[in-house]
Amino acid sequence: MSNKIKIGISIGDVNGIGLEVILKTLAHQSVLDFCTVIVYGHTKVASYHRKALGLGDFNFQVITDAASANPKKANMINCWEEDVKIELGSSTETGGKYALLSLEKATEDLVSGAIDALVTAPINKHNIQSENFQFAGHTEYLQERCGAKDVLMFLVSEEIRVGVVTGHIPVAQIPEKITKEAIVQKLLLINQSLKKDFWIEKPKIAVLGLNPHAGDNGLLGKEEQDTIIPAIQTAFDSGVICFGPYPADGFFGNGTYKKFDAVLAMYHDQGLIPFKTIAFGHGVNYTAGMKFVRTSPDHGTGYDIAGKNLADPSSFVEAVFAAVDIVRKRREQEALLSNQLRTGGKIIETASDVKDDAN
Repeated sequence: MSNKIKIGISIGDVNGIGLEVILKTLAHQSVLDFCTVIVYGHTKVASYHRKALGLGDFNFQVITDAASANPKKANMINCWEEDVKIELGSSTETGGKYALLSLEKATEDLVSGAIDALVTAPINKHNIQSENFQFAGHTEYLQERCGAKDVLMFLVSEEIRVGVVTGHIPVAQIPEKITKEAIVQKLLLINQSLKKDFWIEKPKIAVLGLNPHAGDNGLLGKEEQDTIIPAIQTAFDSGVICFGPYPADGFFGNGTYKKFDAVLAMYHDQGLIPFKTIAFGHGVNYTAGMKFVRTSPDHGTGYDIAGKNLADPSSFVEAVFAAVDIVRKRREQEALLSNQLRTGGKIIETASDVKDDAN
């Protein structure tokens, strides 16, 4: 039991639905059967939300550090001492302050190896801004804290996986950020993640165009011809099986996305609108490209339903299980590589390789 994967959870905005979906997730013993859970927050704040939900028989085990976590219980590390004023459904300075304290402690344990993965509940990107947090969101913050050269916002579900070249930036800045180098790098990250984190041996990746109708042969924009097509060719020559650029509307409308293991969109809304239309409620936001595993649900703070016992925990449950699954896959792959299992002179990289070589 003590060898179970340790999943850290940051609570997000205390005035949103973060703690509601966390509590609803952990109220099911089945989650704790698969991992040891450590929530970074405070028991008084959790108790406030617990009472609002009527979960009278649910309690956290308070611990001082991740090493002392009880594998059979939902654990809580108190990240502050003072009382916190809860104003459910409101964006306040308090909400941002304590979301950051939770995230900082959880990230500290993630980087040090005290936990194996991090699942982040939603923050408000505005009220969390401070001297210690000047980032567009979780992804950018974790990239810096974890020292990753580049990362990928990767939305995943059973039906569809979508990555984006540009993330949380103004629409007016998108064209200048769509460079050949950026597209190639994101394709390499998607390809690597599909192989390492999802064990897809030969992934096929679709690339969307930037302009309507993918530029219509230059009539509606030159980015496809000048930038995107050369990037696709460079990535393909580097071993990435990728195709495009596809017009985004028809690509999703006629179901072409079902023929690929992942899709690379040029910007946030181009990828996330179809993803959430197809998989909202059970999709997961995964930060690929880091040596650490981080996932989150595919929704925001939900101020409009906070405290009303209406929040659906499905996406948060999926985020927890996705984190567990990715950690397991990485561990198994590392074990295979460390043992230098070879067949025909090559190192076996994935379980599918073992299966193929055995047949």
